Amino acid sequence: MNALLEVNDLKTYFYTADGIIPAVDGVSFKIDRGETLGIVGESGSGKSVTARSIMRLVPNPPGKIINGSILFKGENILTKKEKQMRMIRGNKIAMIFQDPMTSLNPLFTVGNQIVEAIIIHQHVSKREAIERAVEMLKLVGIPSPEKRIKDYPHQMSGGMRQRVMIAMALCCQPDLLIADEPTTALDVTIQAQILELISDIKEKFNMSVMMITHDLGVVANIADRIIVMYAGKMMEYGDVEDIFANPLHPYTKGLMESIPRISSNEKRLKSIQGTLPDLTQDFKGCRFAPRCSCAKDICHNEEPPLVQNGSRIVRCFQYLSGGDEKYGKSS
Repeated sequence: MNALLEVNDLKTYFYTADGIIPAVDGVSFKIDRGETLGIVGESGSGKSVTARSIMRLVPNPPGKIINGSILFKGENILTKKEKQMRMIRGNKIAMIFQDPMTSLNPLFTVGNQIVEAIIIHQHVSKREAIERAVEMLKLVGIPSPEKRIKDYPHQMSGGMRQRVMIAMALCCQPDLLIADEPTTALDVTIQAQILELISDIKEKFNMSVMMITHDLGVVANIADRIIVMYAGKMMEYGDVEDIFANPLHPYTKGLMESIPRISSNEKRLKSIQGTLPDLTQDFKGCRFAPRCSCAKDICHNEEPPLVQNGSRIVRCFQYLSGGDEKYGKSS
């Protein structure tokens, strides 16, 4: 199967007064047609920068994609001119941003904003664009779309605004939908509705989806594969069933243990001690080593490579062939 999107050794750095921040540092993955890929990790792990790199929306300065390739339908979009990217962005690759209130223009009705996207990319008349906008609002579950199309963003609830963002992203029926934490600011009931809506629309249009979240529970039922990112690095990559059944990397295990479980007898949730490292500092070893209970001397002095372990890829010395002699068995 030909991959719809293939990212190879992507590096996106930010050049600041405090130093160089390797926000995305050598990330590689692919998304097949009709597949949902989940990217998980704490805030600051590089998930959103990965998405913005794919969309070519990294602000320059201070950010810059310094290495790698992003192949969309076999073509490297990093070589495209901005005019060419505008025909891809929002048309072939669409993105739902984190906060719909800041993503929607408060000075224009939601209908105007959807219609504008349709006219720019689909080259249809305004009347046709309005009809399609109403259809999209109806598709995402907004009641009385003929009336709500005239509303301004502040006249809608958070859940309704998020549905408008989804309608805007889907109005041109993109091949790839990037959802950057689309449920972060919503309550649990609305979260479930939005996730179900994205899954239903994915099946309806046979889209590929890249779901970005800090919550492993969000992607448990909708993702086919998962990437676990930490401090700009990919720590684990594999099928969702395998990762949930048997997480390999200590960071993945820590994220899994922090998910509340009804069946658990634990009175308090487990947490990963410490915080993300200062990425402006030079690293000799594993970026997760200062927070890892399994870390050995080698972890602090050498960067672990990505290791193939069955159907999965993991960045840890524990799984390196012959690594027991160098790493030692973890307790």
